[in-house]
Amino acid sequence: MRAWLALLLIPLLLVFGLSGPALADDGARAAARSVITKQVEAFGRDDAPTAYAQAAPAIRELFPNADLFIGMVRTQYRPVYRHRSFVFGEGRDTGEAGVMQSVAIQDEYGVDWTAEYSLARDADGTWRITGCRLIKAPGTSA
Repeated sequence: MRAWLALLLIPLLLVFGLSGPALADDGARAAARSVITKQVEAFGRDDAPTAYAQAAPAIRELFPNADLFIGMVRTQYRPVYRHRSFVFGEGRDTGEAGVMQSVAIQDEYGVDWTAEYSLARDADGTWRITGCRLIKAPGTSA
């Protein structure tokens, strides 16, 4: 009997306890996607102030105005700035007030990328983007 119980419990522990960060709850995932969408739509309109407003305070400290921020995005994050497709993937909790959101992107030249956005909730409850890591699909050249 104990052997059967152990065999049943091990998969549950692996799935629920030892498998890494948990999926973000629906509310956090929806909020993260909303902030990312707002910023990406602002990039599409070249609306620097709206795009900049979605960035966390630490990002705004690095880029003290919207023009500097959008200039950096144009050169360093071109697949985010201009793309053919932008499809949300899995959202994962990173702690008490954080979410990682994966996005599949195809850039304006047809190259596939994954963007890993990190977001955190401010003290007032507002979600802000704290970072974005771009990963080019395997087998593609620069």
